[in-house]
Amino acid sequence: MADLVTLQNAYWQVGILPGTGASIAFGRVLKDGVWIDVMRPTSEADYGSSGKCASFIMLPWCNRIKDGLLRFDGQTWQLQITKDDGTARHGDVRGRAWKVDSQSSEHIDLSLRSADYPDMNWPFAFEAEASYVLDGADFIWTLGLKNVDSHPMPAGFGHHPYFVRQSSDEPLLTVPCETQFELVNYMAAAKPVPVQPLVDFRQPRLVGPEPINHLLSGRTSAVAGHMRYPAAGVGFTMTADPLFEHVLVYTPPGEPSVAVEPMTNASDGFNLYAEGIPGHGVLVLQPGESRSGVVRLTAEG
Repeated sequence: MADLVTLQNAYWQVGILPGTGASIAFGRVLKDGVWIDVMRPTSEADYGSSGKCASFIMLPWCNRIKDGLLRFDGQTWQLQITKDDGTARHGDVRGRAWKVDSQSSEHIDLSLRSADYPDMNWPFAFEAEASYVLDGADFIWTLGLKNVDSHPMPAGFGHHPYFVRQSSDEPLLTVPCETQFELVNYMAAAKPVPVQPLVDFRQPRLVGPEPINHLLSGRTSAVAGHMRYPAAGVGFTMTADPLFEHVLVYTPPGEPSVAVEPMTNASDGFNLYAEGIPGHGVLVLQPGESRSGVVRLTAEG
């Protein structure tokens, strides 16, 4: 079984898996002395599989790169692809072991160096840092990326959290975004358009039975998402730095959960960048340059 670090305070109980991409195994809020799962809990048997975790980190890119072809600065690199859809997907750190730099009962700091993994699926050298902190009602995720190569590097990062859905207590979801990308095979090919009814979550509502795998943008506030479980009487607000300008909403088939993913770059944003299409969200880091961003879940009783 993969290693598990548990953080806990009077509001949150969370599990972190340093050896599985610094993923989150579970996230629970306390209500009347009972811990209630709001993040999709991971079974112990699946602690070694980031895709089955409550949340995993996407870095040095988010979501998909079409055909695994990375184009930047007049060059093209063939990345390794996932067999099911032929894209390079979700970065290459979620299956890697991260180093624990410090920890306590309410925080953990982790880091990763691409140089430690000769098979890293990325043509540039980078370092990454992640921290998880419990501060009162806040569960704080900080993620950072540094270019340690001798050349400029295109990059992106984000989180892929899954939240609980139950027929007995279907949550109300709010995502205050005014635009969306029209996706082709789950990838953006043009600039955003006004949000369509299926994924218009500007006002709280149920997710509904129709499958969703849609990329939203045009956030109107610091809030990236809000979830409320009426029967349990709990919920949380997700806030995110402006750097996370995209929010992907995804309902996994046959599973009672919904992913609300704060991301810096759009799905296939690297090809949008190469084509000069607005809204790509790709970061270009100069040698030695770092970028970081914070996502915060604030528990509400």
